[in-house]
Amino acid sequence: MMADRSTTKVLVICVLVVFTVARPATSAPANPAVQPCCTVDSSFLDDVWAKVGEQTCLKCHRPGGDAADSEFVLRPTLRDRNVLSQNLAAFFRMARKQDDGQSRLLLKVAGKLDHGGGEVLKPGSTGYRILERFVSRVSTPKSRVQPAETVPANGTSFFEGVEFATPQRLLRRVTLSLAGRLPTVEEQKMVAQHGDSAIGGILDGIMNEDAFFIRLKEGFNDIYLTLGYDGNGEEVLSYDHFQPTRLWYQKHDLTKFPEKERQRARWSLADVYRDAIRREPLELIDYIVRNNRPFTELATADYIMVSPYSARGYGVFDEMRQTFKDEDDPFEYHPVKLKALKSRNGKVQKSETGLYPHAGFLSMFHYLRRYPTTETNRNRLRARMYYQHFLGVDVMALAPRVMDAAAVSAKFKVPTMQAADCVVCHKAIDPVAGLFQDFNEGGHLGPRKDGWYSDMFGPGLEGEDLPDSDRWRALQWLGERTAKDPRFAVAMTEHVYYILMGRQVLQAPADIDDSLFGARRRAFQEQRKLIEEVAERFAASKFNLKTAFKELVQSKFYRVDGLATAADDPTRAAELDDVGLVRLLTPEQLERKIEAVFGRKWGRLVHRESKFEILYGGIDSRSVTERMTEPSGAMGAIQRIMANDVACQNVSLDFTKPKAERRLFPHIERTVYPDGTAAAESQIRTAIVHLHQHILGQTHPPDDPAVNLTYELFAGAVSDAEKNRVDKTGSYFCERVDNKRLDDSHYTLRAWRGVVTFLLRQHDFLYE
Repeated sequence: MMADRSTTKVLVICVLVVFTVARPATSAPANPAVQPCCTVDSSFLDDVWAKVGEQTCLKCHRPGGDAADSEFVLRPTLRDRNVLSQNLAAFFRMARKQDDGQSRLLLKVAGKLDHGGGEVLKPGSTGYRILERFVSRVSTPKSRVQPAETVPANGTSFFEGVEFATPQRLLRRVTLSLAGRLPTVEEQKMVAQHGDSAIGGILDGIMNEDAFFIRLKEGFNDIYLTLGYDGNGEEVLSYDHFQPTRLWYQKHDLTKFPEKERQRARWSLADVYRDAIRREPLELIDYIVRNNRPFTELATADYIMVSPYSARGYGVFDEMRQTFKDEDDPFEYHPVKLKALKSRNGKVQKSETGLYPHAGFLSMFHYLRRYPTTETNRNRLRARMYYQHFLGVDVMALAPRVMDAAAVSAKFKVPTMQAADCVVCHKAIDPVAGLFQDFNEGGHLGPRKDGWYSDMFGPGLEGEDLPDSDRWRALQWLGERTAKDPRFAVAMTEHVYYILMGRQVLQAPADIDDSLFGARRRAFQEQRKLIEEVAERFAASKFNLKTAFKELVQSKFYRVDGLATAADDPTRAAELDDVGLVRLLTPEQLERKIEAVFGRKWGRLVHRESKFEILYGGIDSRSVTERMTEPSGAMGAIQRIMANDVACQNVSLDFTKPKAERRLFPHIERTVYPDGTAAAESQIRTAIVHLHQHILGQTHPPDDPAVNLTYELFAGAVSDAEKNRVDKTGSYFCERVDNKRLDDSHYTLRAWRGVVTFLLRQHDFLYE
């Protein structure tokens, strides 16, 4: 919320936004004026290019950038390392050109010679010294034109020494993550027969299961946070436009309930109705993906999703009545196009089609209410979130300078339109803010009475002005351009990466003085290659989001399962720091995993009245918006409670079932205990091997050290109970089935409870 903060903050934010939000060129023909001149060596590659050219100069001096028309034009090397020779040629020429005996390259970066970017490197800084050395080197006679070379790829594979998950382990990872279940027997057979090549087909099936869509909506709410808008659910429906219908539940016929229960029933009805409305943005995502529609509809959909309950609030229930299979189901959603809104005074929203100009999330009251505005913010928050959510640009992260706000305000009447350091930002942000001008602070349709602000750049997008003819459908106009922007596919791929990996994509390292800069840069580049390649395939699939999931799941980054040897080299450790899937399960995921393994939920992590969800790192989408990724003391305590409770609830119960129905103990009876015989020990070890596989997904032989440790725990629990003459009647809370306490004459129920508790507290159960 830029304008809600101090003027200083506004000015700080603005400086480099235009460099990032500038529309990238999808392809750029070779510049005939830039001919290879010299050999690309490690000095240029690792210092001049990596620490100065790529970090500083490329932001403007690139095709499509602010300095694209200058004589110093560079090209990104992420996808094509061979253009490095062209970049070297550009640096070479600029370094050898002189003004008053000084290199133009050094003069420009120091802000001289009317450099449009101002001072980008201070004399004496690390980057400036790198250029000084380069200028000194190319100024000698020996630096004259040499044959150009194709830059060889790094000789070491990025994934050298990395272990990947076996097909069976990858299968379990995928089914638990995306479907909240263990692999089926058929899926296991497919993988056993076809290996990794079977995963793609299995994913196709998984991504048609209802559980996948629960996971999908959960993940996208982590990103868009639409469940967290202020007020009751129905408050997204403005009093001015939906007054007769928005509170329909207050007059709903409840005569089927006894009179004493009607008030409680009405409260319950209101709660469900509010929940149904609040879910609508996520149901739009569900509908698009479930029906394999282009995910660009996130910004272009000319409809919204409504249920029988929310349709009543919008006043469209009667026209949709035949569409619903069950008109009393509050969560059966279908698409609908609203008519142009009519206010209480009879004024109808301007619309050339007679319909509300839907534009996916961009025009949804929920999204607009979740990101409100003020008279001082002027929709800049909405513009910032647009760039972040739809184009993957984080405006707030681009603030490298601190300005003298008081001096700027004194010099310029409208700094955001006149001060150069402010204009570079506001020329990009403010036009987008203007596209949201018809919506007030609460997200309702409500243009300002005095019209939009004249001291802001007019509505548009990155140099393209909104035509007057499209004024009534400004957000549709924005959505259409968003869908065609190559950054949209990249941003959505990054969102899927976050959902799968539980962390944001890497950002380019900025500290060139960091001794591990090169390693961090390589890690960033390898990941960017993956993201951009997947984004291309996603776009080529007509923006079917399932393609992004499939491509990322089958990528090496997702399949990493450890290192063959410890990465003792700090450089190698830094390169591999962000590969693989290692994250603490969210409360929702942990509940689903418990249900998948034991056949029933624990129920205390996501229960509506439970306080555990937030304590265990969950979010409420409003005040708590980021999930905890590292366990706290409270989370450790919850893990202990969970392990004790789940083992207590399930161990004895499992033994009371026929062997064929048992999940935990299909190979042993509770009468088998460590009696010193090889037969008993063999049965116990077989049972332990099964528990390791079923609960943790680990496959061990009976004599594996992990099995030995668990066997010692089991045998020790039995021995301790015998030594202390513990009551042989089972625990009242844990060994009671059908209100009868089970006999535990050999203390095996007690011991197996200890084993299961131990396994539930292992990293492989609590983490993904």
